[in-house]
Amino acid sequence: MPSISRKIWAAAAALALLTPAAFTAAEEQWPSTPPKEAPEDWGPVSANFEEIPYPYPVHFLELNRFKQDMRMAYMDVPPTGKANGQTVFWQHGMNFYSEAYTDTIKALAEAGFRVIAVDRIGYGKSSKPIIPYDFNFVAANMKDLLDKLGIDKVAIVGHSMGGMVVSRFAMLYPELVSHVVMVNQIGLTDQRQGRPWRDPYAGDLGVASYQSILAGHRRYFPDEWPPEHLRFVKRQYGQTMSGEWPRLAMVRRLQGQMLYEDPVVYDWQHIATKALVIGGEKDGLVADFPKLARNVADQLQNAALILYPDVGHAPQIEIPDRFHRDLIRFLRSDPDQPASEWK
Repeated sequence: MPSISRKIWAAAAALALLTPAAFTAAEEQWPSTPPKEAPEDWGPVSANFEEIPYPYPVHFLELNRFKQDMRMAYMDVPPTGKANGQTVFWQHGMNFYSEAYTDTIKALAEAGFRVIAVDRIGYGKSSKPIIPYDFNFVAANMKDLLDKLGIDKVAIVGHSMGGMVVSRFAMLYPELVSHVVMVNQIGLTDQRQGRPWRDPYAGDLGVASYQSILAGHRRYFPDEWPPEHLRFVKRQYGQTMSGEWPRLAMVRRLQGQMLYEDPVVYDWQHIATKALVIGGEKDGLVADFPKLARNVADQLQNAALILYPDVGHAPQIEIPDRFHRDLIRFLRSDPDQPASEWK
C-alpha cells in the first residue's frame, strides 16, 4: 500500500475511535487568523459526511426521484424548553447543511419549538445524485417529509439559498405554512436578465483551491473573522480531496445553476403568509442588500423587515443573541396578525 494511502487509512481508523463529543472537541482549537495555505494535516472528507458528528440523531427520508433512489438526511429535534406546539422547518444555505446551524436549532428548541432541519439532497449527509435540480424538487421533498412525520402546519425559515427554498415552498403549499422567514436570502434578482445561459456540463470541473474556498467564506463576514468558522472551510476543502470529488463538483455546479434557471423573484407576489425578511445590511454576497431586501418585503403580501447595520451575511453567527431573539419573537407571533403590526 502506498505511503499516502497508509496515512489516510490510519487517520480514518483513528477517527473511527473518536466519539462525537471527542471529534467536536478536537475541532474546537482554531487559529485567530486563517492560514494562507491549507494545513498539511487536513485530509479528505467523505462525500456524505460519515465522519462528521451531528448534534442530534440523524434520520433519513427514502425518496425515488428521476428513477433514482436517494436519501434525505434530517434531524427532528424536540423542544427542550416548555413546548409551544409549533414546529419550525429550517433550510440551510448553499455552502452549508443542517449541522452548521446547531446554535440556532438549540435556541429554537430551548424556546419550545420542535425543529426539523434537513440536509437537502446534494448536501451534508444526504445523497449526491446527478439530476436536474430545481426548487420545485426541493419543495416536494420538504412536503414528503412533513407527510411522513404527520405535520400539517410549520413555520419555515431559510438562510441564504434556503431563503429561496422557503419562498418556493410558501408559494406552492400556503396551507401548510404559518410563518415564513428569509434570512439574508440570495437570488434577489433574475440573473437571466444579466447574462446568457451556460451549459453546466461544459468545461473542466477542476478542483477548488483552499484559497478560493476561504475567500468565499470570508465574504460572509464584513469585519471580524470568527475563528471557529474555519471548520466549514476545512470540510469543504476536504471534499475536494475525496475520490468522489468529480461527482461532488458536478452536483455543486448543478445546484448553482438553480440560481439562474429557477429564480424565485416571481414567487413573492403570490405569498400571503405572514413573512419576515431579515438580515445583515453589509451582506458581501450582493450589491446593496438593503435595497434588494426591501424589494422582497414590498413584493410579499404581508411582510415585516429587519435589517442589522454593520452585520454581514450570517447574523446567526455574528449577532446570535439579537438574531435569535428577533426570530423567536416573530415565530411566536399570531400568524393572523398583519406583519405590519408585529413590530
